Amino acid sequence: MSNNLDQSHAGQDRDPGWNTLCRLGGVAALVLTLYALETIIQLVILGGQPATAIEAFHALKANRIVGLMRLDFPTILAIPLYYLLFFGLFAALRGAGLAYVTISTAFVFIGVTLVLATPTALSMAALSDKYAAAKTEAARIQLEAVGETILATDIWHGTGAFMGGLLVQSGALLICVLMLRSPVFGKFIAWVGILVHGLDLAHIVAGAFLPSVGVVLMATAGPLYLIWLPLTGRRLLRLGKVSGT
Repeated sequence: MSNNLDQSHAGQDRDPGWNTLCRLGGVAALVLTLYALETIIQLVILGGQPATAIEAFHALKANRIVGLMRLDFPTILAIPLYYLLFFGLFAALRGAGLAYVTISTAFVFIGVTLVLATPTALSMAALSDKYAAAKTEAARIQLEAVGETILATDIWHGTGAFMGGLLVQSGALLICVLMLRSPVFGKFIAWVGILVHGLDLAHIVAGAFLPSVGVVLMATAGPLYLIWLPLTGRRLLRLGKVSGT
């Protein structure tokens, strides 16, 4: 059956540009799989984001690399890969409904851009250096206040990041629903995607009102990425290769 699906997609369009997008999306999905695994390991070994600016400053001073990792610097590096992944999914699913896949992809792209516009770990690193060099208690208090502001507007707490997360997960969820309408990916990948992005969307919403519930939903969704991303990536790479032959 898989060969029939490959042949069906290959006959759909032999434009090498679409093939390249599929392959790039596949590579991005596999790299994002490594990022998802790294995130889980990091949370277990190093812990999560520092709760206060002072904790963040101390973490950065003790070990700059570990501090940046706890402040989600790997996330900032990985998030742009969503552009490539969803470009690839757009190329693969455009036959399932061009208007719907365009809107879904636009949601993801706008959301990713909003998240990338929020303050990052690099801002805290610069403040940490200034805090360590501060000569007066007044200067340290001022820097601590700025640090708390940055933490309150980062990729997990800021309004822009909140809206960005909603758009990313909503677009991804719609993409996975479109997978059900297409023979390209198969129902298993589609349903896993619906589950993982549905849980992540619920985590973002619940996290704003019931943080403890949001944490549970995020912890449930996280391991599922280790299933959906590699399956999606492998399929995109195969589609790019087959349709290019």
